Amino acid sequence: MPDIQPSILVLTALPLEYAAVRAHVEEREERVHRDGTRVEIGRLPDTSWQVALAELGMGAERAGVLTTRLIDWLRPEAVLFVGVAGSLKDDVGIGDVVVGTQVYGIHGGKQTPEGFLVRPKALPGSHALEQAARSAVRDMPGLRAHFMPIATGDVVLADAGSEIARFVRRNYNDAGAIEMEGSGALQAAHLSGQVNALVIRGISDRADAGKHQADASGSQQLAAEQAAAVTAAVLRKHRPREGSTGFGKEPRGATYGGDHIDFRGGTFHGPVTGKADHLLRGQSGAHSLT
Repeated sequence: MPDIQPSILVLTALPLEYAAVRAHVEEREERVHRDGTRVEIGRLPDTSWQVALAELGMGAERAGVLTTRLIDWLRPEAVLFVGVAGSLKDDVGIGDVVVGTQVYGIHGGKQTPEGFLVRPKALPGSHALEQAARSAVRDMPGLRAHFMPIATGDVVLADAGSEIARFVRRNYNDAGAIEMEGSGALQAAHLSGQVNALVIRGISDRADAGKHQADASGSQQLAAEQAAAVTAAVLRKHRPREGSTGFGKEPRGATYGGDHIDFRGGTFHGPVTGKADHLLRGQSGAHSLT
């Protein structure tokens, strides 16, 4: 693989989700973080993207911690969390794909004598990636895609009449799907500063008592493959930023001097502080990052 190649981090929770995305990535090689976290890095055909795949396991907190670690290590241009989810809407069926316009963390709130007061936590998906997704799915005949909020909760919802199901319908009634990791990954990307992020979920069940039967019929495999296909199509539409770099690479033109980085002759997508005359005239001297 070339030394300099734009980079994307694609995250999954389950082995079948990982396998579905992996099928789209060629020339893979494994890398291991010093803490033992493993990724496979390869090439998405017909694009300039270098893609790192990671299987993180279940849960929003775990996803947030590991996504932060992987962003710090690999410095990708964008992060996508891809996998399966349960439907929260009658018109969002098994095999459909939900692209998260925003993601809700559903457990935030305050318990009072009057009841539980919801304090919604919502993060938007990347506008650029969402636009790429809207364009990509137009060219995917037979695919039903929905652009809607997604709810994240540390619960496997298999009872549409349960208290948690009623809670979600009452307080997050525009959500089209429920899953367990998206809010953690989006929060990590948001706090990193300059990383686009999007959650893409294939629908494997209706988050009701029929979940076990749906899973046994192969619906999870179908949903994972649909989400992976949309992800690959999105990346074929999405364009790298100018000056973007490969995994673990610094922005082009960057040089180091102690605790400073000199970006003369290079491009840095982020806030820079320093003397205004140096920044305007390109005089000698390094500029520290905020």
